[in-house]
Amino acid sequence: MDSVSLKLRELLKEVQLDCSPSTTKLIDDTVTAIKEAIEKIPEDLKVTADMAPGFVRDIGAEKVEFKFKKPKSVEIGGSYSMGCIAKPDVNVDLFVRLPKECFHEKDYLDYRYHAKRCLYLCIIKKYLKSSSLIQKVVWSTFQNEARKPVLAVYPAMKLVEIPGFFVRIIPIATSLFRVSKLNLKRNNLRILKQEGDVLQATPKYNSSILEDVLLEDNAEFIRRTFLGWKELREALVLLKVWARQRGSIYAYDCLSGFLISVIMAYLATESGGNRINNSMNAMQIFRVTLDFIATSKLWEIGFFFRPHGERNTSKELQERREYLQSFPVVICDSFADYNLAFRMTRSGLLELRDEAALTLSCIDKCRDGGFDEIFMTKVDFPAKYDYCIRLNLKGNSEVNTLGFCLDDECWRLYEQKVHCLMHQGLGDRAKFIRITWRNTTSECNIEDGLSMFDREPLLIGISVSSVEKSGRAVDIGPSPENKEEAIKFRKFWGNKAEIRRFTDGKIAESTYWLCEEIERERWKRHLIIKRITEHVLLLHLSLSKGDVTPIADQLDFCLLHGTEDPIFVSQSLLEAFEVLSKRLRLLSDIPLRVSSVQPLDSAFRLTSVYPPEPHPLANEKGVDLRFRKLISTSIQPLEVMIQLEGSGNWPMDEVAIEKTKSAFLLKIGESLQNSWGMTCTATEDDVDVFVSGYAFRLKILHERGLSLLKRQIGSDRVKQVYSTDRKLFVRGQHSSMINGLQGRFSIYGPVVRLAKRWVAAHLFSTSLVEEAIELLVAHLFLKPLPFCAPCSRITGFLRFLRLLSEYDWTYSALIVDINGDLTPDDEKEINENFMLSRKSYEESKQNVNPAMFLGTSYDKASEAWTRSSPNSLELRRLVAYARSSANFLTTLILQDQVDGYGWECLFRTPLNNYDAVILLHRDKLPYPQHLLFPSELNQGRHVVRGNACKNFHPFILPVNMKGTLEDLKNKLMVSFDPVRCFVGDLEREFPSMFKVWYDSLGGDAIGLTWEKSCSKKRGREEVGQEEKDLIDALKAVGEVGKGFVRSIYFLKAPRLSN
Repeated sequence: MDSVSLKLRELLKEVQLDCSPSTTKLIDDTVTAIKEAIEKIPEDLKVTADMAPGFVRDIGAEKVEFKFKKPKSVEIGGSYSMGCIAKPDVNVDLFVRLPKECFHEKDYLDYRYHAKRCLYLCIIKKYLKSSSLIQKVVWSTFQNEARKPVLAVYPAMKLVEIPGFFVRIIPIATSLFRVSKLNLKRNNLRILKQEGDVLQATPKYNSSILEDVLLEDNAEFIRRTFLGWKELREALVLLKVWARQRGSIYAYDCLSGFLISVIMAYLATESGGNRINNSMNAMQIFRVTLDFIATSKLWEIGFFFRPHGERNTSKELQERREYLQSFPVVICDSFADYNLAFRMTRSGLLELRDEAALTLSCIDKCRDGGFDEIFMTKVDFPAKYDYCIRLNLKGNSEVNTLGFCLDDECWRLYEQKVHCLMHQGLGDRAKFIRITWRNTTSECNIEDGLSMFDREPLLIGISVSSVEKSGRAVDIGPSPENKEEAIKFRKFWGNKAEIRRFTDGKIAESTYWLCEEIERERWKRHLIIKRITEHVLLLHLSLSKGDVTPIADQLDFCLLHGTEDPIFVSQSLLEAFEVLSKRLRLLSDIPLRVSSVQPLDSAFRLTSVYPPEPHPLANEKGVDLRFRKLISTSIQPLEVMIQLEGSGNWPMDEVAIEKTKSAFLLKIGESLQNSWGMTCTATEDDVDVFVSGYAFRLKILHERGLSLLKRQIGSDRVKQVYSTDRKLFVRGQHSSMINGLQGRFSIYGPVVRLAKRWVAAHLFSTSLVEEAIELLVAHLFLKPLPFCAPCSRITGFLRFLRLLSEYDWTYSALIVDINGDLTPDDEKEINENFMLSRKSYEESKQNVNPAMFLGTSYDKASEAWTRSSPNSLELRRLVAYARSSANFLTTLILQDQVDGYGWECLFRTPLNNYDAVILLHRDKLPYPQHLLFPSELNQGRHVVRGNACKNFHPFILPVNMKGTLEDLKNKLMVSFDPVRCFVGDLEREFPSMFKVWYDSLGGDAIGLTWEKSCSKKRGREEVGQEEKDLIDALKAVGEVGKGFVRSIYFLKAPRLSN
């Protein structure tokens, strides 16, 4: 048995309901208790509208009184009767056949049937509540249809195997009304009239009743088809698992478990050409069904079950298709002209077919036939759509102005209205627009009426067609000469519509979505979808701005300098690099000429969280400093790799090579100074060049150094370590690949920046280097299945968190093929390297290196970025934080959170998760403007208080602004980062005492966790002595950081190890 078959077996074992004696007994006892409660209801009990006055009033029904008669039958139906329940949702459908004596012949008119159906359930509910075997009875709805409530009955007895089990009581109307009276072209609601008093057809209303009339017959037909066909039942369970993972399609207006079984029954019978046959296994049936959903042309014209195997003539089929023009999707049953898919919308169908196509791609392209992507990955609203918008419609009278229930319900009509507005407003920007409004809440009291059905927010999901289209600043409309179209355009867009002349001379109506200062507005293009949707919704619907919550810019705060994104200065950085690159190549007075210049820093590839801004003291020419308020004391250097012409005179020894490089760099600096008057500063290791406000740090790559390996003696074994040239080469490869990826996916940069900010904000800067984060995010774009590549920053960020938290790092290597040039042999080599690294896992689960294995074309053994960190312990902590943040972000997207604090919490790390915490003086941080949130602590033992030193300030003070430009330039500190220096000092001074956690991007808190746990229980005296030793160590930490450390708190002693 191959691995895929094995996984499918295990999955089916996990999700299929095990009909053990205890499970069967619980279900039988609950059904018996329900039947007994119904039997206790007295015959001819008078039932009036007073049982559910609000419901009867809101659906507008009259003459609804009847005398209670017992149901004709109470039978189990649905998935349980077919053996196709898919856990964890274990519920049993109980069909209660309504007695004819309770209804009049014409009760199908004007909602009388729906009212009596509800009142019948009210009586049952009343008597069920008195049963000691039943814990509670709550209202629910049938397929989110408020006019068709059902009862959910929870038994008093609980079983661990099926938590949350309940029985759903569904009234059915078999033989209550003549099917011809519910013909889809008939009007059965007298209040609906068209012009000239012509009665309007009510196809949705009629289908709602027909569903109850034919439910038993259709369910029995499905049951017979599945009976005795194990593979078909298993495939149905697999399809249910697949659909449930995709919340956008497993919905009232798209797919249900019943509808999946209908499609499969069609394909397994003569009606569907017996596409599914007995020779197929479950996975083959699964694939055939998805292929039919994704590719069949029948969805456009409708598909029909042939009654009793008869062949339909083309004329009859044509008549039926014309007859069912009322619906976008048609699946017609064999008993009457009833559309089983009458709730399915056009947008629901498009989503369904797209998901089926993506799943087929997973089967073909992903490892293990896409098992994880198909069955284990949650494709929910927040992760699937690029933009989510919440509409708060609670108490909005516009929703039900014409009444709660007409032919369709008011909530569904409002969804259609919103969809039309979004479709017209977004045009070709949107690939898919999905509107869902789940109206049923667990606490709803149907008796009180339908006004509480607007409590949940309406959700709009938008998948954009491309980042370029979604960020288009101008929409061009009709020419003003075309008056009719121009009036329509202005009516739709309101005050946003304006006449513009374009560069090609064309004059047209248009809308413009950015401010005039295009250069500074460039970074706001991701807000265009938000601006369009807000404008259209507020213009055409009775909503206030607070009722519309587009999820687009809520996380921008953590990337901004003040109110602007510093990324917009990247153009000036690239221009400065071009100047430097050109001048380096022109140098002629050095022994070997410069042959290539390559930028290495993440700022060049637009993935730096805070790219450096031009510094006034790093210019070649003098600048007027009088009007500049704050000038930073430090400047961040940007590394640039250069290669020289070939020569055979280089030394062989690595130390000698490095010394030769230093001599070359000094000569290059001197030459740049002499030729162009550029400012250069030199140290023993580096040469920094100032160009147009930036500091560039030059590094020379020499190919001979690539083959050299240092041997580092570790505590346990000899390790091979990359040479300096090898590290430079790998960084160069990584940089050029990520640069190319950024060119292909413009949203990649912002997603990486959010990911880096999150990693640093939770003090993981020592655990995960920025190149590793860039590779993790690259994987989301290169291997997005079962999604499409993300086109918005928040969606991309959520998927990054989920990748971190859900990937099986222990047993799987993450292969990132950026250029698509990895051959099967390369992948085999990476997997062999991975298996080699995991040999030590059997010996010690704590000591696996690398714990996070990232394989690339330039680093097949994951040695470059994750060789030593994160280790197993750090990775576990990282995964836990990512899981918590992913769940919280999902909640923020789906539920009301109007204020910004909730979003900020994603980047606020809980300091009580550390054993000790060091707080730093904020005014001594090199870039205090990068600090997201000032840290404070009100718990633990305060063991150190420190005063700030006076010999460093992050900004040049006015008193120090005197003197020449050269004097000021000499005060500029290149690459000075006191936090990094302090962390380095702690790791040297206390190598085995604690692990240091810090934020390299500007945090003012450092977390400490004790490295050694206690191996045995200790007496009170030992505990006291140990605590004293730890506090002494923390006081020593305060001495190391004197002048920089503000406070140190002792929170926890080492834990007892097993």
